[in-house]
Amino acid sequence: MTDIKPDTAASMRAAWCVIAAGVVAALHVGKLPPALPVLGQVLGVSLLQAGFLLSLVQLAGMALGLVTGLAVQRAGLKRSMVAGLWVLASASALGAMAPGVHGLLATRVLEGLGFLWVVLPAPALVRRLVPEEKLNGMLGMWGAYMPLGASLALLAGPYLIAWGGPQWGWRLLWWLLAALAAMLALVLAWRVPAEPPGAVPAAGRPRNGQLIAATLRSRAAWLMAVAFAAYSGQWLAVVGFLPSIYAQAGVAANWAGPLTALAAAVNIVGNVAAGRLLGRGLPPLVLLGAGFLAMGGGALLAFSGVPPALQYAAILGFSMVGGLIPATLFSLAVRLAPGADTVSTTVGWMQQWSALGQFAGPPLVAWVAATAGGWQWTGWVTAASSALGLVLALQLQRLTGLRTPGH
Repeated sequence: MTDIKPDTAASMRAAWCVIAAGVVAALHVGKLPPALPVLGQVLGVSLLQAGFLLSLVQLAGMALGLVTGLAVQRAGLKRSMVAGLWVLASASALGAMAPGVHGLLATRVLEGLGFLWVVLPAPALVRRLVPEEKLNGMLGMWGAYMPLGASLALLAGPYLIAWGGPQWGWRLLWWLLAALAAMLALVLAWRVPAEPPGAVPAAGRPRNGQLIAATLRSRAAWLMAVAFAAYSGQWLAVVGFLPSIYAQAGVAANWAGPLTALAAAVNIVGNVAAGRLLGRGLPPLVLLGAGFLAMGGGALLAFSGVPPALQYAAILGFSMVGGLIPATLFSLAVRLAPGADTVSTTVGWMQQWSALGQFAGPPLVAWVAATAGGWQWTGWVTAASSALGLVLALQLQRLTGLRTPGH
């Protein structure tokens, strides 16, 4: 398949629309943390249930990432993203009407499916839209979709919830994001060009098994996927529970939201920096190693009983330098996929493991915190994830030494 990368203003605008769709999808993941304290009061959500509410949005990705990546390849990148946005809009509207925690849990699973259909096609679609010299930078921007969406939700969510009151504030947030997803679906359908000839495989063509087999035979795909799980599980666990940690520590609600939003937002700095540094030829091992070392060390320091100011600085370092990891892995996925037609399945496999990390991370941290009677052991959970990530980064270096990003 030949990629079409016209260096035009229209194609760049279309690529930015793709990134905006990812941010909207991330808003649906990030809307929950600021609502958890209220949901505990209104719906009686326990700490363990809160952990599953945080992670259930990843259930579809955990179970169906690779298969969905294949379906995206068959259905077309643009059509998949538009459909995913409509699913997110519908699921968020249903969640706003949920009478209890079990209904909310069910809609989070549906939101996970829509999230998957939005984020899996995006790297391949960005690759198709932008010229080669801009690819690393735009993939770095794409890597920031999750922290940007999460930080916006964490910043605006508490104010919207407070304005609507405990009973209706969180439902108002769910309705607003449903409308935003629907609006982005229309924008994407309008701005992004149709699939070029040959981009969508002909119906009935016997390639499904071949694409899956090629992806699963790729050692690089496995290494990148497990490394993404090591990153995503600890990031969501730490950032996702910050509002609850601050609430238990007696931090005022009007401060907890902005502090958590900033902790998520600084992750963008690492993502954008990774895109630029990769474009300048910095080895992926350096970026992945720095990211995992910062996450492991930052979390250990943050939850070791240090003063609040130092704890918050450590969390900022954990998130910001950790942002080097996803952008680096997205860039490697585009470069190290077995072929151009397996980019979506490779990203799908990465997303499947990323979702596994995000599904397991928050409940594990919540269980450790509930067992220990506090958050003091959280740093050791993240340190173990970071140690695994470092080992995988060393293995990936052997492959990227042969196929350097940008070549």
